[in-house]
Amino acid sequence: METDRLFSAQRQERLLAELRGHGAVRVRDLARDLGVSELTIRRDIAALAERGLVAKVHGGATLPSQSSAAGPPRRATATRFTVGMVVPSLDFYWPLVVAGARAAAAALGVAIQLRGSSYDPEEDHRQIGRLVDAQQVQGLLLAPSLEGDDSAEILDWIGRLSVPTILVERQPRRWTPTTRHIEWVRSDHALGLEIAVYHLRQQGHRRIGLVLAQGSPTSAHLRDAWRAAVAAPAGSGPEAIMLGAPGERDAIRRILRECRHSKITALIVHSDPHAIAVAQLCAEGGIAVPGDLAIVSYDDEIAHLGEPTLTAIRPPKGSVGRLAVELMVSRLLDGERRPARRVLLAPELVVRGSSLRLSPMR
Repeated sequence: METDRLFSAQRQERLLAELRGHGAVRVRDLARDLGVSELTIRRDIAALAERGLVAKVHGGATLPSQSSAAGPPRRATATRFTVGMVVPSLDFYWPLVVAGARAAAAALGVAIQLRGSSYDPEEDHRQIGRLVDAQQVQGLLLAPSLEGDDSAEILDWIGRLSVPTILVERQPRRWTPTTRHIEWVRSDHALGLEIAVYHLRQQGHRRIGLVLAQGSPTSAHLRDAWRAAVAAPAGSGPEAIMLGAPGERDAIRRILRECRHSKITALIVHSDPHAIAVAQLCAEGGIAVPGDLAIVSYDDEIAHLGEPTLTAIRPPKGSVGRLAVELMVSRLLDGERRPARRVLLAPELVVRGSSLRLSPMR
């Protein structure tokens, strides 16, 4: 019994450490990382929630508000600001960003008005305009599409809005002469790629390929970082291999043929559905992962569901959302006195079964 209590205490301390670092945790991730059942993690969350140390949410937990963290329930923190948040998706990637924002908002007395958009500038414009025109918010957290030719026009419009704005997981490619300096906080995807390349090289791989999802804002950062990270003498491997939708089996077969032809022994694949599709085609084609071809996925949303489980780069999504709220509160309190802040947060490497030490490709 004493041993059970000790293990429970260790798990709960790990859970709290993850919350402090990321703002939110998922039951399935902790269960996988700690090697216990999801039911065990749910019981740990329930025990911590009873002590006011965490707040239970669907599928996981977040940090509680300051009022609940200090002990028995007290009067809720008064709402000081209402902040609008417009994100392009409410399913893949963005839920943890939103969870981190909500955790910080609860602690700081901020109400979040969440709007789901799409990767469409016109829809972004409509959702943002509705929040501002209705005078519902004092600030905006935005993730607009900045990949098109009209990105400068979008940024100019955002810079002239009547409320301060912080971009979330977005960054203007260069300084723009907007009315107000645009602040941003995002994952350092370039660093994430460097971490992946370093990990694969440590495993003995020297010819590494990059597979990018078309149309993803993350892909642009990864492509730029790839050109810098693997700028090497001719014959060191392809600059990048482009992949379309995860279901395009012919495209994946083409990539695997290119790997064999170019003697590539490892792939970095964005994102998880693409990486899982590559691993499945490898299995069907008799290519052993990681024995013949190592795979590192980028995003770590569902990488643990791959066969084998996929090593992945995990962007700090919860921390991005939490810091965005903290920066917004600082801006609203300090006004224009505070210099504009532009923040990069480091991703982390999660090593699983798909990137073990090199074995020659057949």
